[in-house]
Amino acid sequence: MTTWHWVRHGPTHEKSFVGWRDVPADLSDTAQIARLSAHLPSDALLISSDLVRASATADVLAASGRNRLRHEADLRELHFGEWDGLGWKAVAERDPVLSRTYWESPGDTAPPGGESWNAAAARVTASVDRLTQAHPGQHIIAVAHFGTILTQVQRALGGDAVKAMGHKIDNLSVTTLVHASGGWQAEQINHLP
Repeated sequence: MTTWHWVRHGPTHEKSFVGWRDVPADLSDTAQIARLSAHLPSDALLISSDLVRASATADVLAASGRNRLRHEADLRELHFGEWDGLGWKAVAERDPVLSRTYWESPGDTAPPGGESWNAAAARVTASVDRLTQAHPGQHIIAVAHFGTILTQVQRALGGDAVKAMGHKIDNLSVTTLVHASGGWQAEQINHLP
């Protein structure tokens, strides 16, 4: 049994799409970070997306002596392409039909210069499968992003992307997914220690 403890990075306070754009996290809530660190297994391997908001959050969690693995670019957030940095209203005005389809029928629809839900899910899943195979029976803390985590929630729960997107994933929350007997189960989603 391999247990993944997905942690969403610290808040960015951005009011726009933030995908692959490298925006720092606010890690000033040391009490919340201490509770998060205490909740997570101390002997877990620790990995993160290579984007600074995730890697800096992981670095804080590694301070307690956890075994920090190298950053993993395939654990990045959804790639919003030309929408990255724009607000919801600006995207809806710029690409009204495309943006509506992207959110209401996620699958193969992609933002201009970005990736679809299905492409992102395949990217993240390939990375998770490789790491699960490389570290069987381990606890793995993965500091990543809203969309990244939701692709794996969808995998564990089944159903479509719309159902997965209905889950809330707060900053500095933990979503625990377990791989055993060739399948995935969700133990908890969006737990705030």
